[in-house]
Formats: sequence, C-alpha cells, structure tokens
Amino acid sequence: MPNNLLRYRLTFVLIVLNSIVYLFSSFYSHALADMNINVLVDMGALYGPLVVLKGEWWRLLSAMFLHGGVTHLLMNMFSLYLVGRAAETYFNTKSYLAIYLFSGLIGGVVSLFMHPVTVGIGASGAIFGLFGALAGFFLAHRKKISTHFKSFMKDFAIIIGVNLLIGFSIPEVDVSAHAGGLLVGIIGGFLISKNPKFLPLYSVCMALVIVASMPYLASHYAYVLF
Repeated sequence: MPNNLLRYRLTFVLIVLNSIVYLFSSFYSHALADMNINVLVDMGALYGPLVVLKGEWWRLLSAMFLHGGVTHLLMNMFSLYLVGRAAETYFNTKSYLAIYLFSGLIGGVVSLFMHPVTVGIGASGAIFGLFGALAGFFLAHRKKISTHFKSFMKDFAIIIGVNLLIGFSIPEVDVSAHAGGLLVGIIGGFLISKNPKFLPLYSVCMALVIVASMPYLASHYAYVLF
C-alpha cells in the first residue's frame, strides 16, 4: 500500500481533497448521506445565473470537488481510483493534472450551456477526461500496440455506452459534462502522447476555449433567461 501511495500519489491526493471537501459540506449540511443544496451553492456549486450573470467563474473549479451525497462521492472516487492509476502510469504529473483540470472545467462550461438553471457538482467530468486521455494515448500509439488498442477500444465503447444509458435514464446525471470532459481528455491524451512538448499548447488552447466561452454564454443566458 505505501508503494501504491507513492506511485499514484496524485490520484490519492485528489481522492483525499474530494473527501475533505465532502466532510466540510456534510458538516454544514448537518447530514452525512445527502447534502443540502443551498450549502452546496454557498460552497461553490455550478449555478448558471451566479457563474455567468454574476461573474463567479471560480465555481467551474470549486464545483469539481463537491458531491451531492455519499453514494455520489463513493462512485466518483472509486472511478477516479481505477482510471486515475492507469492515467498516472502513462502520463507525468503535469500532463495528468492539466487533463484532469481542463476536462472538469470545460465539462462545467458545457453543463452551463446545456443546463442554465440547474445546480451542477461532481468530479465526473474530470474523471471522464482521464478516461478520454487513456483513449487518446492508445489512439496515438495504435500502430505499435495494435492488440492492446483493439481490446481497450472495445472496453472503452462498452463503458461509454453503459454510462450514456445510465445518464439518460437518471435525470440527476449530467451527461453533457461527461461528454465535454471526455472530449477534452481525448484531445489532451492524444496530443501529449504524440509529443509531451504539446502540453503548453494544449493548456493554452483549453484556457482560450474557456475564456472565449464567457461572452458566448452571457449572450446565450440573456436569450434563454430573459
């Protein structure tokens, strides 16, 4: 176990951070199983009118560490434990962190566009980004590892299909954030696997996407809400 902690330290750090934030939200909600929605909003959940109309864009980041209940937290942390260790095997710390954060941030942007007045929380967009990064890695090296590539893509298609089925059958699951995070992860994983020097380019491009989305979302909200 100590060796695993050292080898996959970033994954475990993220799990601990999410868990600590959950304990705080549980304390303020006076409950352990289900969080108070008002507490989550106060702590930084995504809520379109506050983010877009009030300029509280920091919520794109804070919402990634909030969860609505113990089941939500455990499902996401178990997924992060599985996919995070794999991603940490193929990507260095900077690449892993960049893909995780930009997947979560842009997943949040997509969620804001699709759900203007819904409260959004959770690390799933970022986690889907890591899964997408693995797909990007195998795509980049598909000729060298053709057997593993076919096996991975088969598992990839099954997992994505199951998650889409769950997402469309459970209203609380934000499929749009998952899809946005997944796409950002695939792009990052592919580019960085082709050449690690593409990391700064990837980071700048993703940051520009977020900045460019701000005025667009403002006009979109003005049209939808007013």
